Amino acid sequence: MDVVTLAKAAIMGIVEGLTEFLPISSTGHLILAGALLDFTDAKAKVFEIAIQTGAIVAVILVYWQKLRATAVAVPSQPHARRLVLNVLLAFTPAVLLGLLLGGFIHAHLFNPVVVAIALIVGGFVILWAEKRPQSLARIQDADHLGAVDALKVGLAQCAALVPGMSRSGATIIGGMLFGLSRRAATDFSFYLAIPTLIGAGAYSLWKERQLLTIADLPMFTIGLVFAFASAWVCVRWLLRYISSHSFVPFAWYRIVFGTVVLLASWAGWLGA
Repeated sequence: MDVVTLAKAAIMGIVEGLTEFLPISSTGHLILAGALLDFTDAKAKVFEIAIQTGAIVAVILVYWQKLRATAVAVPSQPHARRLVLNVLLAFTPAVLLGLLLGGFIHAHLFNPVVVAIALIVGGFVILWAEKRPQSLARIQDADHLGAVDALKVGLAQCAALVPGMSRSGATIIGGMLFGLSRRAATDFSFYLAIPTLIGAGAYSLWKERQLLTIADLPMFTIGLVFAFASAWVCVRWLLRYISSHSFVPFAWYRIVFGTVVLLASWAGWLGA
């Protein structure tokens, strides 16, 4: 495999890791980065989904003590069982909707214009959510979610099937609108990401396995490693950031970036 392809894989891995857990849409950024790098064939689409696994390994390591303690406590502690069941409940809607509409979404919505519009709309939703005082939050810890709250977050995650909306943005901001504190919404979003991203990566690899050969292993390895490293840095930074900051800067980033993408697309610099 040539050096240029491996360099593209590294860049895409960095983009994935830096954007997966911020409310700015990793899928949208990967579509745009792929268009700029001419990395847009069928194999590249599988690659974009598969390298999410590298990013999620970073989350597992950052939350390792919590995840381990929860797993150990499941047989004896109701709160641990409730958290696991809530994650599974929240995971279900996007899985069902993705299986139903995944083909249509990939065929018709994976383009720069849709990404740009979704980025802008999502930015205004974040501004709206951040206008609500944090004192209104009913739930300060992700362990205290009820089943209805978890299902609401899961339904919000369905919005992320539209590229550019952002899975993290939909679940975090959706959680805040449903009464979770910023930290509780972020923690639950990360927990929910584990089955969601691992499942999406495994399903994509299995479904498109005929496209892949052993020669693709270096490309996928590079992408996974760079996605892991950049996500590990990003997640640790984000958890510190939200302790004293809002998501408003990300909202304005989405609005400005989405507008630039729209203008670039209309000017013919990006594919329609």
